Amino acid sequence: MGPPPFPRPRPRNGGGPNYAADRNAIALYEFPGHAVTTHFVAEMPLRSSALRALGAYANVFAIESFIDELAHAAGADPIAYRLRHLGDERARAVIAAAAERFGWATWRKGEGRGRGFAFARYKNLAAYAAVALEVAVDRASGDARVIRAVGAIEAGQIVNPVGLANQMEGGMLQSISWTLKEEVRFDTEAVQSRGWPDYPILSFLEAPDVEIVTLNRPGAPFLGAGEAAAGPTAAAVANAVFDATGKRMRDLPLNPERIKQALK
Repeated sequence: MGPPPFPRPRPRNGGGPNYAADRNAIALYEFPGHAVTTHFVAEMPLRSSALRALGAYANVFAIESFIDELAHAAGADPIAYRLRHLGDERARAVIAAAAERFGWATWRKGEGRGRGFAFARYKNLAAYAAVALEVAVDRASGDARVIRAVGAIEAGQIVNPVGLANQMEGGMLQSISWTLKEEVRFDTEAVQSRGWPDYPILSFLEAPDVEIVTLNRPGAPFLGAGEAAAGPTAAAVANAVFDATGKRMRDLPLNPERIKQALK
């Protein structure tokens, strides 16, 4: 075997292959300083295992939700605020691609509708991903539904365009299901979610229209794309629910019970 075609990216900012809970814990935004504390919980009441994307799902959800809060507090457009604090041109390009395909600049708010945006670079060394989406929230029932979603992904030089788009689309749909519906319920002795009535997932009828933009970087190193969509999609959903309701949701999933409680 010959040498690899490109040098392997070096882990940085909590993105190494051996990290789990702190994956993507450090944001890529150029703020004066970061302080990140990892708490390792050694003993659990029940045996647990890995979630797809490991800690990146929760960490990106937290970071991108808070970036949205900061933008709102500053009276700034959420995308313009992100770009103001991002120097990485590849990050800026994937954000711009998602915003343009979604039609962020021309979107008009309707009754019970909201839009949300989020971005991350998976493990801070793999694919860049940005998600823009629109939700409809029924205030009476608390039901939130993603009705349209756009994802943009850049993973270096593209080898299989369809495969790359499929990874992004599938990851977005899975994350929407996690974020709106999926929750394992348990007590100190056993898991209580034992079947589909106790553990609902996104149905075909609830799946939104999804559009994917792929950005090619000929000659650039190949980047992993398998779990890039999970975190940005979760945050984009929560940010859209905030835009629709004015209520910031910090606990997942964003199921009808939690949304109704927040709206009281």
